[in-house]
Amino acid sequence: MEALAVTVTVRSNNKDRLEMGFFSTILGFFGFGVGVSIGLVAGYFLFIYFQPTNVEDPEIKPLVDQEQETLQRMFPEIPLWIKNPDFDRLDWLNTFFQYMWPYLDKAICKTTKNIAKPIIAEQIPKYKIDSVEFETLTLGSLPPTFQGMKVYVTDEKELIMEPSIKWAANPNVTVSVKAFGLKATVQVVDLQVFLLPRITLKPLVPSFPCFANIYVSLMEKPHVDFGLKLIGADLMSIPGVYRIVQEIIKDQVANMYLWPKTLEVPVLDMSKALKRPVGILHVKVLHAMKLRKKDLLGASDPYVKLKLTEDKLPSKKTTVKHKNLNPEWNEEFNLIVKDPDSQVLEINVYDWEQVGKHDKMGMNMIPLKEVPPEEPKRFTLDLLKNMDPNDVQNEKSRGQIVVELTYKPFKEEDLAKGFEETQQVPKAPEGTPDGGGLLVVIVHEAQDVEGKYHTNPHVRLIFRGEEKKTKVENRKKPYFGRVGRIKKNRDPRWEDEFHFMVEEPPTNDRLHVEVLSTSARNLLHQKESLGYIDINLGDVVANKRINERYHLIDSKNGRLQIELQWRTSQG
Repeated sequence: MEALAVTVTVRSNNKDRLEMGFFSTILGFFGFGVGVSIGLVAGYFLFIYFQPTNVEDPEIKPLVDQEQETLQRMFPEIPLWIKNPDFDRLDWLNTFFQYMWPYLDKAICKTTKNIAKPIIAEQIPKYKIDSVEFETLTLGSLPPTFQGMKVYVTDEKELIMEPSIKWAANPNVTVSVKAFGLKATVQVVDLQVFLLPRITLKPLVPSFPCFANIYVSLMEKPHVDFGLKLIGADLMSIPGVYRIVQEIIKDQVANMYLWPKTLEVPVLDMSKALKRPVGILHVKVLHAMKLRKKDLLGASDPYVKLKLTEDKLPSKKTTVKHKNLNPEWNEEFNLIVKDPDSQVLEINVYDWEQVGKHDKMGMNMIPLKEVPPEEPKRFTLDLLKNMDPNDVQNEKSRGQIVVELTYKPFKEEDLAKGFEETQQVPKAPEGTPDGGGLLVVIVHEAQDVEGKYHTNPHVRLIFRGEEKKTKVENRKKPYFGRVGRIKKNRDPRWEDEFHFMVEEPPTNDRLHVEVLSTSARNLLHQKESLGYIDINLGDVVANKRINERYHLIDSKNGRLQIELQWRTSQG
């Protein structure tokens, strides 16, 4: 009975506890809900009734009136063409890259694979690697952007550009490496590159693409950031690795290309681009046979003119053989060769006349590529009226001429000189007086020269009483004695070279240079000065070479670019 009573008592107590727990839970939830509701209502009324009443409207200012710090907060990245007036906008170039990027991406990736394959094939045996292949290679859909570009103008034949390049790319470059039966993949993602390179195109030449070399250097250390995954794991997330990789990349790139170090990319053969001599053509004019008679009374008086195409030098001439249709000359000439692959030797036979025009008896040509180097070769040529193969008049017999040609190319070490070496002043020619030298004056161009009555500019040089003028202009057929005038041109270009042989250095001398304009139509003012300069030659003797743009005296805005060289036998 006692045990039964204890059992009933325990069950009764448990029932009371369950009832109390249930009601406590209900009351707890109810209390929380009531408390939150009361808190929200109280907070709302406090916000409404205790809101400050002295709040002023924000002051609105135009951007030009904002402070620098405020603008920097509003615009975290201002383009360079806004901050620096000497940087030009390149929106057109960004638009070009945006449209062309899908095609450039494929072309660049294809070229990269073609270049990398032979290099990889040569290097992997050294490290006992089975293969290295590109599984995927794409530069992504985001092209680089040009923030602006600065262009420098110099007096040398060069163009200097400094573009600011930023590239936030989404590439996918996956390389698989197989070695010892295992395969590992390395993936490059999320590339960021910030560069400020200096690109120099020099020298500027008259052959397409109009520059011979490209020189690239970095004006500051580049910023390069990328993600590198090895077997799916991001290596850049390892503490310390990111900073170490960044410093290694910056230091390695800086050691190779940070200014003044440069990367040189040759574009054109220097000898061809600068039209520098590459050899000598030795021509021996032997004899002619069965020439046609040009004179009505008696035989002809033949002589030969020799000239290489693309050469502005005067033609070489033989002596005149009077009254002879089978003349023998046996005369030798040397012609300077600049491009043996394209130049042609022109041979013209004329009948000399004491009065009037000399009659042409015939002609022919020999391409220099048909002349073997260092070996004499004899040619027997039929004389033609012209080089038109369809002209029936060429079927008439005009006789023959026999010449012997020998091409002697210069040595390779002489042709391998770079642009910087070509800028050095050469030695004076043989026969230069001891203690003296050769003063070379090169008149390049003028800018903003303008006359009051006419503007047909040419240049006159006066040194120690000796006067020289710019050469005869070839744009129109000149009359006898006409100097190199360029009609109605405020920005003329001459590129004429003058030589003055002197017995002693012109340390205390001056060179008088004057730009003149002449006009035969203006009878009252046939000659007019457009400006002049007097150059102290002491600096030229000390520095060997000066190339400057001078402001003309008695000219409003006129400038004249002149290069001066002092050449001695010692170099």
